[in-house]
Amino acid sequence: MAARTATIQRQTAETNITLTLALDGQGKADIQTGVGFFDHMLTLLAKHGLFDLTIQAQGDLHVDHHHTVEDVGICLGRAILQAVGDKTGINRYGCFSLPMEDTLITSALDLSGRAWFIDKFEFPTEKIGEFDTQLVEVFWQAVAANALMNLHVVLHHGRNSHHIAEAIFKGTARALRQAVATDPRQTGVPSSKGTLTK
Repeated sequence: MAARTATIQRQTAETNITLTLALDGQGKADIQTGVGFFDHMLTLLAKHGLFDLTIQAQGDLHVDHHHTVEDVGICLGRAILQAVGDKTGINRYGCFSLPMEDTLITSALDLSGRAWFIDKFEFPTEKIGEFDTQLVEVFWQAVAANALMNLHVVLHHGRNSHHIAEAIFKGTARALRQAVATDPRQTGVPSSKGTLTK
């Protein structure tokens, strides 16, 4: 099998990002976005997805974290789309329910070639340290839109904002790991249409 990797570079007036993704990795992460909590979440994503992920991002953090978080999401989504190729042999779907102490989330996704994002989660606080909790939604919306995937994330219960965010990143990483994995019984693209591109 050809290496399923991608490198995305994105430069705007607000951010300058280089992101490299290997889907068939070992969970190694080298993340430097300038946003500590976000780096922690992305490291968890790599670890639980078994993706090798390197991100160098410089953003207008003197404004706030929004542009950096959203643009990293754009780059990650584009990297997933590029690395998965024509999707021959993949599972396509992934679903994972993940407990994190007081929190339980379910993340379900479809690498369908059609973008959709449904979030059924709320945070009890506006901040986790210096990180705006609303940016979790912003990030995953950007990933789903640019990976051309359906993504549904449901919070069943949870009281701690850190645990909720961590469960969302870990659970979605596990669901994505399932979806991109190959099935030896799947000889072609897992679609009756014969294609999973837009």
